[in-house]
Amino acid sequence: MSFQGVDFLNIDSQLQEEERITRDKIREFVDAQIIPGIEEHFEAHTFPDEIVPKLGAQGLLGPFVPERYGGSDSSYVVYGLICQELERGDSGVRSFCSVQSSLVMFPIWKFGDEEQRMKWLPRLAAGEAIGCFGLTEPDFGSNPGGMLTRAKRDGDAYVLNGTKRWITNADIADVCIVWAKDDDDQIGAFLVEKGTPGLEQVEIKRKYSLRASHTGELVMEDCRIPVANRLPDAVGLKAALMCLNSARYGIIWGALGAAMACYDVALSYAKDRVQFSRPIAGYQMIQEQLVKMLTEISKGQLLALHIGRLQDAGTGRHVHVSMGKMNNVRMAIEIARSARELLGANGITSEYPIIRHMLNLESVLTYEGTENMHKLIIGKDITGLAAFE
Repeated sequence: MSFQGVDFLNIDSQLQEEERITRDKIREFVDAQIIPGIEEHFEAHTFPDEIVPKLGAQGLLGPFVPERYGGSDSSYVVYGLICQELERGDSGVRSFCSVQSSLVMFPIWKFGDEEQRMKWLPRLAAGEAIGCFGLTEPDFGSNPGGMLTRAKRDGDAYVLNGTKRWITNADIADVCIVWAKDDDDQIGAFLVEKGTPGLEQVEIKRKYSLRASHTGELVMEDCRIPVANRLPDAVGLKAALMCLNSARYGIIWGALGAAMACYDVALSYAKDRVQFSRPIAGYQMIQEQLVKMLTEISKGQLLALHIGRLQDAGTGRHVHVSMGKMNNVRMAIEIARSARELLGANGITSEYPIIRHMLNLESVLTYEGTENMHKLIIGKDITGLAAFE
């Protein structure tokens, strides 16, 4: 089945020409380079590593980074549309790009010095180097401020000790951005390069979600790095949360892509599947399911686009991103489940992408802030009262 697009409210009319051209270009790339082999990668628990340089060549890594560092200096809406199309292919591919762009390139660009930027950003943008973002720990996910990882100053070096878990690209990263507390209990970001003595990069296996993705653990035991490897302007947990906000924004659009893929398959299947001498699309209950899916997708598209415009205007707030992430991921997972039900037994096979999207979205629902945490973030903003401190 070829993707027909989901645009019941003619939202294309609200996109600028550059935005439509980019979306269509990436849509063709996903259809040609990702979708044909992604089911096999999901079943084999492998990531399509061969596409990394192709992602770089398409300008999909660090699109908002200035051109002098290898980026394309694109808008937030363009970045969102990229995420939408990539996750229409697979959440694992979008996660790779989100981590590379928002969680690795963004902090180096935003908080690094010029030497760090020139060393890493062009290579990361081209897909010649891969990065990861080490914040989450085995006992500290929603409460990253409680991290146990330490960076102790020792002359012209820092010595890192600690463990980071559930880190996308951890096992293959050439550079790991590790968040740790220094001697003053100040949280900072440190560039730890692959092959540094004391650094172990371990793959997490036996996942039933995000199988076409590298997920791993960073274990640091007396891992010694130069003082120059600290990002000078990454001061406090607020810096880490700024990176997460950028990644969460991409998820708003990415979840839409997964939902759109599931709806598109469900609609085509309902038109083709004949029961009791007529297509099941002609039955009231099936039409109700399809209409609910389309309505929720349309609402999610409007939400994503409006938040993108706010971000581009410089008036977007982190709570707007929290609402978008919370709403669109929940919407997408419910649509995936509804589409799986509509396809019956066929919905659990790899002949259709629905069960893969459904399983992937279970992880998307959790990472970059759980649904409940985003509710509490928004709740604090509208009431002025923190329910989680």
